[in-house]
Amino acid sequence: MLTAIIVLAAAGLALALVLALATLIGVALIQRAFPPQGCMVDVAGARLHVVEFGPRDAAGPPVVMLHGASSNLQAMHPLGERIARTRRVILIDRPGHGWSTREHVADSTPAVQGRMIAEALTKIGVSRAIVVAHSWAGALALRIALDHPERVAGLVLLAPVAYPWRGGAGRYNDVISTPLIGPLLAHTITLPLGLLVANSGASGVFAPQPMPDDFVRDSATLLLLRPREFIANARDLVTLKAAVVEQAPRYVEIKAPLSIISGDVDKTVTTRIHSRLLAATVPQAKLIVLPDVGHMVQYAAPDLVASEIEAMAGRMTRPMVTAP
Repeated sequence: MLTAIIVLAAAGLALALVLALATLIGVALIQRAFPPQGCMVDVAGARLHVVEFGPRDAAGPPVVMLHGASSNLQAMHPLGERIARTRRVILIDRPGHGWSTREHVADSTPAVQGRMIAEALTKIGVSRAIVVAHSWAGALALRIALDHPERVAGLVLLAPVAYPWRGGAGRYNDVISTPLIGPLLAHTITLPLGLLVANSGASGVFAPQPMPDDFVRDSATLLLLRPREFIANARDLVTLKAAVVEQAPRYVEIKAPLSIISGDVDKTVTTRIHSRLLAATVPQAKLIVLPDVGHMVQYAAPDLVASEIEAMAGRMTRPMVTAP
């Protein structure tokens, strides 16, 4: 009996070592395939990857785009390219995601990440911006508007998280956020299993719309499978509910103009719970609900989303008219 236990333990250890080695090799290959595209900005507690394009001298405030969970700035790149025809556009990998790092995995809340992003914008010379945010980053953009109102000229939120929801963030995220067990899984089985389900997982977020061809490649989604990012992402998701419980009562304080665009069949972030209530709470809010559209509204209706961003920017550059 003891011999059998020793053999099983040795086999388990050997398997774990093989998976850990496969993960190391996989991480190296993924990072080679999807290298950073922008510059690195050091802030307190993090190093943020920032990509800029479009005319730097364009009229009006720049447009800052923030991605959601299980993602990185590449997911916002097609929309950013469109807006950059006439505007300065800044894409940021949230702390711990893409090529951005953070010193402490516990720095997962919108409040902490908002402070880091505000500091990064200061360092690249942006004092005030229109903030465009998708999904998880909706809560982040709202927190920036609350804690740094002077930095926000306007908000365009796409299928945003804003309020607590029934249930949690998924059992696997809970496990990955657990000390010892989470890192062990992240450094052994997460990457091999993730490679098998990456396409099906991403396509589920797009439903009922089809996922664009090559989305997983074009969005550098596989960067998520690196252990340090997978752990950070899980932590972000697990702590988000408590964060929005804390900040939601303050939404009435937001003075910046706000446009919200959501799909009426979004199964990832329910429009009824989040977007409709937010629009009824924030004083200067406009809500657009797209029929038969799911979570990825910037891909389902890119022309409409771009026009809302341009309309917001136009409000900032329109000359003041004074009475004679």
